[in-house]
Amino acid sequence: MQNSNYNPGIRRLVYSAVFLALALALPFLTGQIPEIGSMLCPMHIPVLLCGFVCGWPWGLAVGFIAPLLRCTIFGMPMPVSAIGMAFELAAYGAFSGLLYRLLPKGAITVYITLVASMLLGRLVWGVAEIAILGIAHRPYSFAIFFAGAFANAVPGIILQLVLIPVIVIVMEKARLTLN
Repeated sequence: MQNSNYNPGIRRLVYSAVFLALALALPFLTGQIPEIGSMLCPMHIPVLLCGFVCGWPWGLAVGFIAPLLRCTIFGMPMPVSAIGMAFELAAYGAFSGLLYRLLPKGAITVYITLVASMLLGRLVWGVAEIAILGIAHRPYSFAIFFAGAFANAVPGIILQLVLIPVIVIVMEKARLTLN
């Protein structure tokens, strides 16, 4: 029997607000580890989770807003980086929500969706960087893309691959996902 107070739209809005708040706050925690803090990609985790839990439109919105809002409020990331990140994180949220909805449910699907979303998001970031740096007449190469998208992000990639599937599977079993 369905609870009359249950409103999935309101729940998605509240969950998305929590994921946005986490995206704004987590960099403060990881920033306490100077050696690898930024390499942990703390804003990526709540955005990917938002896509999985709330669906692609919500993940896209939270992903696009988070770096721009964090730049505006806290001055970090820097404006040029925030623009590229907005497209990257929007892609993470959109792809994680869309693929998770389209593919058959199961633990392996969570991993497939996560890896595909991470790769596609990094490609979107690369294209955004080409456009942004091209407008600024600054050089951009495959080596710069690879370093920013993969080599410098290894700790964050590992953290995402370990943490996100566990959270999604637990939320799924608790019937807390809305996607």
